[in-house]
Amino acid sequence: CLCTDGAPSLSYQELKDLKKTDVLHIDVRERWEVDKFGKIPASINIPLGELVEALQMDPTEFKEQYHQKMPAKSDPVVFSCLSGKRSKQALGFATSLGFS
Repeated sequence: CLCTDGAPSLSYQELKDLKKTDVLHIDVRERWEVDKFGKIPASINIPLGELVEALQMDPTEFKEQYHQKMPAKSDPVVFSCLSGKRSKQALGFATSLGFS
């Protein structure tokens, strides 16, 4: 489960299928967790504590920092973490910033 408590959630297979499309996958785990447990292929790591700032960056600055095109507010984005709690918070942050 990538999200809990009534927020939209995806199975592993659904995520794999989505990643074949133009979805941006943001892993909100801490960098040490990514180092310890491994990077999720085709995802970008933006720790939860940096997410609000990252989603408000200038697109050029975002690309320089995260080596990925900044998502538009209407682009499909998936958040993931270890248990689903942080990804649910990430979804709330993104929604509050106007992401659909």
